[in-house]
Amino acid sequence: MFPLTLAIFLLLLGSIIWTFMHKKGGKLVLPPGPLSFPIIGNFHMLGSHPHRALENLAKKYGPIMSLRLGHVPIIVVSSSQTAELFLRTHDAVFASRPIFQASKIIGMSKGIAFSEYGPYWRSLKKLVASQLLSASKIESFAPMRKELVGSLVQSLKKAAVAHEVVDLSEKVGKLVEESTRRMVFGRSHYHRFDLKALSEETLKMMGAFNLADYVPYLGALDLQGLTPRIKKIGKALDAVLEKIIQEHEQIPSGPQSCEKDFMDMLLSLMNQPLNPSDENSCKIDRTVIKAIFIDLITASYDTSVFNIEWTISELLRHPRIMKHVQDELERVIGMNRMVEETDLANLTYLSMVIKESFRLHPVAPFLIPRESMEDIEISGYYIPKKSLVIINSWAIGRDPYVWSDNVEEFYPERFINSNIDLKGRDFQLIPFGSGRRGCPGLQLGLTAVTFVLAQLLHCFDWVLPNGMLPNDLDMSEKFGLSMPRAKHLLAVPTYRLLG
Repeated sequence: MFPLTLAIFLLLLGSIIWTFMHKKGGKLVLPPGPLSFPIIGNFHMLGSHPHRALENLAKKYGPIMSLRLGHVPIIVVSSSQTAELFLRTHDAVFASRPIFQASKIIGMSKGIAFSEYGPYWRSLKKLVASQLLSASKIESFAPMRKELVGSLVQSLKKAAVAHEVVDLSEKVGKLVEESTRRMVFGRSHYHRFDLKALSEETLKMMGAFNLADYVPYLGALDLQGLTPRIKKIGKALDAVLEKIIQEHEQIPSGPQSCEKDFMDMLLSLMNQPLNPSDENSCKIDRTVIKAIFIDLITASYDTSVFNIEWTISELLRHPRIMKHVQDELERVIGMNRMVEETDLANLTYLSMVIKESFRLHPVAPFLIPRESMEDIEISGYYIPKKSLVIINSWAIGRDPYVWSDNVEEFYPERFINSNIDLKGRDFQLIPFGSGRRGCPGLQLGLTAVTFVLAQLLHCFDWVLPNGMLPNDLDMSEKFGLSMPRAKHLLAVPTYRLLG
């Protein structure tokens, strides 16, 4: 009888201790985290590279960590297991987005990436997926991609003959910029505006930790000087898009156009309900169309350019891996022709290289923040409604419990016999997000990245300029909503095909 009584006593004692440790005022406590200052909270701890700062804090406080930025509770997720809880198990609770000053002013709060969760967002996502980013639509632009990449190769052949140093960041940026123009706007005369500059400034403003979003009564003071920059980029984007819309309305593309652009497709739906089955659905107007195109411009540019930059950077630092990629290309393609998009599925090692590049250099060091729509308990912690949830994808890619001790090493072979993909089902590697808010342009981005990389690596050998050693290549990054290289990538090409 005594052992049973002792067991019951210990069970009750354990329950009391658990309750005392995890509850406060009748509620579960927040996840552990550092002490915060009055008013500013933990802003002072973010530094110039918040993804690195929060990874270091997570090593002390755990993979679910709580902070406070101003008056806003922040939950930071830093492991694949906890990311799965937020993005799959409880995806419905965390499917919304916080509305930031920048997203409101620039117009992105009406787009697919930053709009709040609800009927509007669901209808918008369905429209974009079916009308703009379907497999058939992506395939229809294959001839355009082939043409533009072919032009890039010819330009690089001339540089190779002259033994010139090539600014690969600039070359790839111009390629992606022109591809985005042709796909989104169609008309060749839209070179009047700098798509690259507009995209980069938008991403900087959207990725900034703006005091006005977290301490509203300090917003009017604009201590960081962000408000004028946000307003400037908002006006510039609106002016460009309005001009493009007007010109499309005046000179619509012909019905037989083989490259019917996204703008023509959306303008054909102007004033129709976003959800045809709902008579109360809002209509597709200029505001909606502009928001969609801001999303398309920024997403198309940064995903492709930055991953290509980082991948070639890593290959220049690892000649063994570069040679392995080129051996595969020679074996699969041969040396008498260029790569076709139909070849991409057979480039197994290149696929592993791209995965490894996304692991170490995710396009977005933080996934776009989510916002909890109700109070919830996760892993014994209380997550209050309206908490802002940051998924540190940069830290997840370096989790030693998933990737072993050589987490900082660029080692594509870690994916041999692995079924981990980039589609959001494997939370060890989620550069495109997961769940309801996963990136709908994933397939388009991967196709563009793989095709350009395959062509550049098949057609050319690459070395660093001026006798620079691989380990001397600067690999520092710039923080923002996206994460480009801090400095342009320079290299010297040598043409390697027989034809």
